Amino acid sequence: MYYALILVSVVLFGANFALQEVYQKMRGDSLKVSLEATIFGSLAALVVLLFINKFKIEYTHFSFLIAIILAVINLAFTFVSFKALSYINLSLYSLFSMLGGMLLPFLQGIIFYGEPLTIAKAYCIVFIVGALLLTINKDNDKKGGLIYYIGVFVINGLGSVFTKIFTSSSLPKTSSAGLNILVTITAVIISAVILLIFFMKTKTEKPINLKNTMVISASGVSSRIANFLLVIALMHVDASVQYPMVTGGVMIVSTLLVFFRKQKPSFKEVLSVALAFLGMLVLFIVPV
Repeated sequence: MYYALILVSVVLFGANFALQEVYQKMRGDSLKVSLEATIFGSLAALVVLLFINKFKIEYTHFSFLIAIILAVINLAFTFVSFKALSYINLSLYSLFSMLGGMLLPFLQGIIFYGEPLTIAKAYCIVFIVGALLLTINKDNDKKGGLIYYIGVFVINGLGSVFTKIFTSSSLPKTSSAGLNILVTITAVIISAVILLIFFMKTKTEKPINLKNTMVISASGVSSRIANFLLVIALMHVDASVQYPMVTGGVMIVSTLLVFFRKQKPSFKEVLSVALAFLGMLVLFIVPV
């Protein structure tokens, strides 16, 4: 059952990345656009999460602290994602994003939580790191783009790390839905305050319209529901198994989506995704 939840989250993350790319092309990659995207996406996700949680808002001090951290991480991730998508296509973006989301919690689970380093996990990491190395191309680093690729890698990894801290903690905490509700509310408040203080008099070059709102709302819902499912699964599946599965799966979904666009993936990108798929596969076929 929990592996099925992970697979559903993989599809939702892939859809979220594609929707973010569409929104970035519609409205640009400025900090103000990122803040607005966070507000509209979080509000849409909040409605769905409240429905799932029967309109209950849960609270503990520990959950609220984690929610603040995750909300800041999500805001930073939205900004660097829009910037990164100005330089690279969807398959490369998803590769950097998901590898960061995999490697940091993978190491965290083994080093700090005593999760075993099995042969299958070792093979998986080798394949997926190989996939990342195939994508390295100095030509992609135009006008300082490398800083945004690194940002996507590190920030998404930090989000996974703090999610693992939440699920593994013995402190009083909310449910998965309760945590995600706190994250969305906090993200809206932080984004709105920053907008009011720093950007109230700044005009956006491309004004928000109904189509923009629908795209970013769908992105926010898919992202937050995917995280909601992962928190549930993480309570029963080792981080060193779950995050490699998510990484390999999202890379495959994102690359398949690119085939339906004008900007086709290169041979090296397709090969990197094939390696990521093999890495995910060995978790199930290689003996422990």
